[in-house]
Amino acid sequence: MSILEAEFVRNAVPDAKAVEEMVLLHAKRKDFSLLNGIDNEANLGAENFDLEARLLPLIYCSSRTAKLPAMLRKYRETLITLMTAAIKTTVAELLPILVARSESDLEGGERTIDSEAGSQSLASKLKNLSSESFVRLLTAIFKIVQVYLTQAAEVKRVVECGMLNINIGPTTPETNEDGSKNILSQNSYSLAKNSTKLIIQGKVDDNTSPSAKNFRADVLSENTEAVSAACEAAHGRWAKLLGVRALLHPKLRLQEFLSIYNITQDFISVTEKIGGRLGYSIRGVLQSQSKSFVDVQHESKMTKIKAVLDQETWVAVDVPEEFQAIVNSLSSTSSVENSIEIVESDNSVSKSAESDVSPSKENGKDEQGSREDKKSETTGPVRSEENNARSTPQYIVHGGVRYNMLNCGLILLKMLSEYVDISKCLPTLSSEVVHRVVELLKLFNSRTCQLVLGAGAMQVSGLKSITSKHLALASQIISFIFAIIPDIRRVLFLKTPEARKLLLTQEFDRVSQDYKVHRDEINNKLVQIMRERLLANLRKLPQIVEDWNKEDADLQPSSFAKSVSKEVTFLHRILSQNLLEADVQAIFRQVVQIFHTNITDVFSKLELKTPQANNRLCRDAQHILACIRKLPAENFSGDGVPNYGLLDEFLAEKFGAKVGQ
Repeated sequence: MSILEAEFVRNAVPDAKAVEEMVLLHAKRKDFSLLNGIDNEANLGAENFDLEARLLPLIYCSSRTAKLPAMLRKYRETLITLMTAAIKTTVAELLPILVARSESDLEGGERTIDSEAGSQSLASKLKNLSSESFVRLLTAIFKIVQVYLTQAAEVKRVVECGMLNINIGPTTPETNEDGSKNILSQNSYSLAKNSTKLIIQGKVDDNTSPSAKNFRADVLSENTEAVSAACEAAHGRWAKLLGVRALLHPKLRLQEFLSIYNITQDFISVTEKIGGRLGYSIRGVLQSQSKSFVDVQHESKMTKIKAVLDQETWVAVDVPEEFQAIVNSLSSTSSVENSIEIVESDNSVSKSAESDVSPSKENGKDEQGSREDKKSETTGPVRSEENNARSTPQYIVHGGVRYNMLNCGLILLKMLSEYVDISKCLPTLSSEVVHRVVELLKLFNSRTCQLVLGAGAMQVSGLKSITSKHLALASQIISFIFAIIPDIRRVLFLKTPEARKLLLTQEFDRVSQDYKVHRDEINNKLVQIMRERLLANLRKLPQIVEDWNKEDADLQPSSFAKSVSKEVTFLHRILSQNLLEADVQAIFRQVVQIFHTNITDVFSKLELKTPQANNRLCRDAQHILACIRKLPAENFSGDGVPNYGLLDEFLAEKFGAKVGQ
């Protein structure tokens, strides 16, 4: 390196030792953070130095001897070497301190030992850092890079300024009277002396020779490349640090991953602004780790929801405020006073005394693998109407409708809210998140169908049978998810590119239709249960009629009529407690129709041999019709008789009687 180059580099590059001391001094402080003075300290290398006064004479002299491009190349190499060395030194000195701090608070699930490199290797130490300590390390590197690049940008400006204010072209140095070469001419001295008052002339003289123009172009190109190359080198070092922990970051909690993601985004933004060139490589690394984060989170959620469903006992549970807050935040119709900020650290899930299922019992750790979920107090599934003193409601409200909840439904709702958070925080992956949400919804729907309608819960959960209450609660949770799907889609689409929305909308429409079909199938199953019970009772009727044909003075309805009325009343009570009113009415419209049709058909074929038998049949018909009148089918005859049908007509035709006569 020539004396001229050495002098230029010495003045242009920050003092490496001073930079390292400054950064390490602050990094060792417990309150060290990215906001702790980066901008104020970034100009440390230029402090008390007038770069123009020091560099312009050197620029002028090297331009006259055609050495300026070579000098800038040497400056670039030295800048990158010193900046990289400063990063390495800082990492080497900070790591032991940060590792020691991490030992006390780092969760076992996040720690990984590099068995191949040994516990003392650099890679191993980096892997053993907590996410917080790793961010502190990145912050220190950020400070170093910003110091070097800020001064590099200033050097670039001075070079450009010099090229606009000097006559360009390699010339022969002037010779003094003693024959020595005069490197600094009077002209350059004057330029340096008045450097703080330079007037930018802006345009190259049109008479400049082609060789001079080429020279100027080479200088400006090398000048720009110095800053850009330094930025790329900084990107490379940062990406390498991220790469060492590539297997750890996807397993972090969202907030922990975001702390790394956000500081990297800030680093990219600052360096790209200085370097004037997009950092494709580091952006690729960040995008790759972000996608891995989404993939790992999704795999964990899919595994977890399946395990939760397999242990679900299909008993209603309490609904802590956290989950109502999630629904309010998703719903566009929720009022301001009902909106509650979701506390990210609160990951409690309600469960009933009968259903001992919680996230912490599924995997031992939450889906991020770093902490156990908290459990809420366990209480029995008592309806709020039955106990108004309860502080925790038994339902969740959406769109003014109350839904009874299952433990698996609360966990799914929590997962959906986490996906919404991921989409908001990682907007470049919003489309990926939508696909994952659709997959999660499909799994929940299909597995619920297998367990309840397919009776799989009798094998995996140990249920003795699938009751009408189990079916009603399953219908309720499917109805709830069906109701919030539009809200989930709307919120996720806020970050989704317009070009992808049509395809993703179709995916949501299909899964929404699947939920609707599933709900209808459950409701049809409830109707089928009542039909089967009715037919079972009707098969006993001929034997009962034989007793009627004998001398029988009993004035009470028969066991057949009592049994049929009792069973349909019981079903009505269960469904009224656990289903939406609209679903209850839809189910009992069909039940009432089945009762009218099947009972009338059997009654009309009975062989009644005595007046007493006819009286018994009339009493049974009246008793059953009185029960039917109370069912919520809301079908009326022309004269306003509730749930009027074939059995009414049969009673009137055969006996000339109506209910109540």
